[in-house]
Amino acid sequence: MAILHHVESGDILDVLIVGAGISGINAAYYLATQGPQEQTYAILEGRSAVGGTWDLFRYPGIRCDSDILTFSFAWNPWHGDKLLVGGPELCDYMRQSAEMIGADKHIEFNTMVRSVSWSSNESLWTINAVVDGQRQQVYKSRFVILSTGYYDYHNPQDHTIPGLKTFKGDVVEPQFWPEDLDLEDKDVVIVGSGATAVTILPNIAAKTKHTTMLQRSPTYIATVANRIPSVDRIARAYLPARLAHWVSRMYHMVKSRASYTYVLKNPEKVKSAIMAATEKQLPPHISVEPHFSPKYNPWEQRLCACPDGDFWAALRSGKASVVTDEIDRISETQIHLKSGEDIKADALILATGIRLQFAGGIAIYVDGELIEPSRKFGWKGCMVQDVPNLAFIVGYTNASWTLGADASSHLLMRLLRTMKAKSTASVTPRVPKDADMKAEPCFKLSSTYMKNTLDVFPKDGEGQWRFKTHYMSDMWDARWGDIITNLEFR
Repeated sequence: MAILHHVESGDILDVLIVGAGISGINAAYYLATQGPQEQTYAILEGRSAVGGTWDLFRYPGIRCDSDILTFSFAWNPWHGDKLLVGGPELCDYMRQSAEMIGADKHIEFNTMVRSVSWSSNESLWTINAVVDGQRQQVYKSRFVILSTGYYDYHNPQDHTIPGLKTFKGDVVEPQFWPEDLDLEDKDVVIVGSGATAVTILPNIAAKTKHTTMLQRSPTYIATVANRIPSVDRIARAYLPARLAHWVSRMYHMVKSRASYTYVLKNPEKVKSAIMAATEKQLPPHISVEPHFSPKYNPWEQRLCACPDGDFWAALRSGKASVVTDEIDRISETQIHLKSGEDIKADALILATGIRLQFAGGIAIYVDGELIEPSRKFGWKGCMVQDVPNLAFIVGYTNASWTLGADASSHLLMRLLRTMKAKSTASVTPRVPKDADMKAEPCFKLSSTYMKNTLDVFPKDGEGQWRFKTHYMSDMWDARWGDIITNLEFR
């Protein structure tokens, strides 16, 4: 059982978790239930509340595209009826989960970690943070777990749009949605075609004069019934809550994996099926080609979920439309397209993707040397080559994030127990000198914002240096796989 710990000056923690989102709260639970006995820990969170991504994003309709039965924690059953859950509900759930396990009492809010420095002489990390944007604070810990997600919370994707600065209307980054933004009776253009654009459009169209989704290229959009299936309702009715939750998670996990595998093996069949379903839901004046016929195969990029067909309903209402073209330039009140067409706009919403970032931008030093994670391989997708006693947690891009966080947390707790059993002060992943591995990106999607993965994240390799692939095999490996090879225990 982990020990309740409010950090005081000079204290040395056993484990320090950075981030109080899904991954951080999940790691705290497993540390308390599966970690070594009597471990002290704290969670440092740069924001003022639990939630991570779901506390940051506040744009209309913000929700998770993964089903809630696999996205929720394995140890805290979800009781709602929606399958795709909104951001505010997810934040409430995470707060309740943190309180349930007592993790809320371990969190230091408004504490932004700037750097972590390892000393081999002390076998300790020194963590430098800024509290409330002003006060410098130093922490000491034997082990650090980075639960910081995979993108930059402070800087959105770069926009190279000619003339953008001349535009006189509102220019909105979904990542920093203004609370007082008024779109009533305005012509609004959403630039982008991913999940953010597909979510925002139906949630603002009714109040705007007109909403246009301007896309350079289309994406796949799949309608999803936004209610938990009958199998989940039956499980809840006849089984204890924890068992019903386990049954539902397994059902959706297997279903999702089977669906993903089928799509990869039968891309043309799946593409035809999606196109046929799309055509049935579109209004007569909007065609599948070119607006909803991507040039790539399904699951080469993430599929966008459309709960209860709300996106298509907005198009059929006449209050929203789609234009597939490229921007030539922007003037004070219009977007001028390369085709020669012009679109009048009172507001622009730049839903063009996120900026990837490893470890929340935290600088990592080992014995005074700055580590560049992108030049290193990742050991089992959760530790960085040549960096002692530091782990990072990332989830899946083709399944619920929480499943990947689960697998990593199980693996890390087993590693911490092994360290204690061996009476070792540090564990460091080492690539053998004779290894000749091809560097692959850890995220395999071809989305624009994912294309610089190799420049940001540790590299995917072979054997012990493979990133997570899918939950079943990763969980087996976490519980019973090799956690000795390519690790240096001291």
